[in-house]
Amino acid sequence: MSRGPGRFLRMSYVVASVAGVAFFVLSVALLAVWPGRVLDDQTRTMSPDHPLGLTASEQRGRIIYSREGCAYCHTQQVRYLHADMSRFGAPTLAWETRFDYPHLWGTRRIGPDLAREASTHSTDWQFAHLYSPRAVVSDSVMPAYARLFDGSPDQPTQDARDLVAYLETLGRARELAGPEGEAHALSACKCPDDEMAQMAFHSAALNANPAKARRQGAYPRLVPDAEQPRGLDLYARNCASCHGERGEGDGAGVAGLHPRPANLAENEYSLDRLSFALWNGVAGTSMPAWRDLSVQDLSAVASVVRGLHTAQTEPALPENILQLGGQVYTAHCAQCHGDNGGGDGSAVGELDIAPTNFRGQRPSLAQSLRVLRNGIEGTQMAPWTGKLTEAELSAVAYYVRGFFQPNNSSVAEAKP
Repeated sequence: MSRGPGRFLRMSYVVASVAGVAFFVLSVALLAVWPGRVLDDQTRTMSPDHPLGLTASEQRGRIIYSREGCAYCHTQQVRYLHADMSRFGAPTLAWETRFDYPHLWGTRRIGPDLAREASTHSTDWQFAHLYSPRAVVSDSVMPAYARLFDGSPDQPTQDARDLVAYLETLGRARELAGPEGEAHALSACKCPDDEMAQMAFHSAALNANPAKARRQGAYPRLVPDAEQPRGLDLYARNCASCHGERGEGDGAGVAGLHPRPANLAENEYSLDRLSFALWNGVAGTSMPAWRDLSVQDLSAVASVVRGLHTAQTEPALPENILQLGGQVYTAHCAQCHGDNGGGDGSAVGELDIAPTNFRGQRPSLAQSLRVLRNGIEGTQMAPWTGKLTEAELSAVAYYVRGFFQPNNSSVAEAKP
C-alpha cells in the first residue's frame, strides 16, 4: 500500500514528460516543418524556370546591407494590405526571395519598404542618399554612410557600389519575369477562391512607388496661382535640397548628381510641363516623381517654381537670323527635340533621358548658349562648338526659345 502513491507519481511524471515531448514535436511539425514545406513547394512551383540570381558584386552588397543594419529600419516585403499595395505595388510572392538566405525581410518600417526598390531611383541618387541622406531627403532620419565613399558622393568605394548593386536587385526578378511569369505563378497558385492570394496578382502596378519616374503617362492638371505660403514650405522641404533656395540648381544635394538638378531660375516653364514633371518625375535623372503629394500641394509647388524665373523682354530678331536658326535646328536638333520642339524626335527611343521639350520649357538665352557650347553632363546632349560657328550657335539659341507655349496641354488627365 505504501508504494502506491509513489508509483502513481512516477507514472504521472513519465506521462507528463512524454506528453510534453509529443506536444513540442507536434508544435514544431505544425508551426515550422509543415509551413516550410508548403513555402518550399510554392516557391518551386510558382517560380520561373530560370530566375536571375545575384552576381558576385550583388552578393557582397547583400552582406554589406546586413552588416550595416539596414534591415532594422527597412522591410523587404510588400504585405497583403491595401495600404501597402497602393504605396509599394504588388504583394511579395514567396519565389521572389528564393535566393534570400538568411532572409532580410525586416520587421520595422522606420524607412520605406525596399521590396520594389530596383529602378525606383537613379544610381547617382542612391549614392548621394547614402553619403548624406538629408542632402536629398530633408526630413530623413537615416544615418550617413560617408565612410563608404572617398570624400564625396561621386567617389564611391567598392562597398558603396556593391550595396547599390544589391539594392537594384530588390524586385528585379519579378519585373524580369514579365506577364508570362505572372501567368505561370497564378496558374501554379491554384487559389481561385483565396481572396488574399489573388491580391498578389491584381495590383494596379507591380511597382507603385510614388517616387518612381516614368517617361510617359497621364497626369493631373495643376492649377495656377495656388497657395503661396504652402508652396514655399513644400519647396523648402522637398526641392531646395537639390534645386537650391533660389532655384539656381545649387542645393546641398547637388554633389554627385549627373546631370545636375535644373536651374529653375533660368527656365520659364508652362504649367502643363510642371504638371508632368512633378507627377511623373524626369526618368533617367535623380528627379523623382511626387505622386505622394496631393494635386493642391503640387499646384502650390508649381506656383513657387514658376515664380523663381524672371521674365525677359524678347528682342525682335531679323528674319535672316531666324532662318539660319531654323536651318541649323532642322539639320542638327530635330532628330532629338522634334520638328516642333516637343522633345519627340525620331531618336528619342534610343536616349536614356528625354530631350528638352521646348514647347513647355524656355531656357534663358544665356542658358541656351551655355548648353550648346558645353553640352549637359550626364546626358546625350554634347557640345556643338566643334561643328557649328558662333553665328549658328547664337541663331539656334534664339530659335529654340520661339517654340515655347506657356499654356500648352498635351495628354489626358490622370486620377490623383
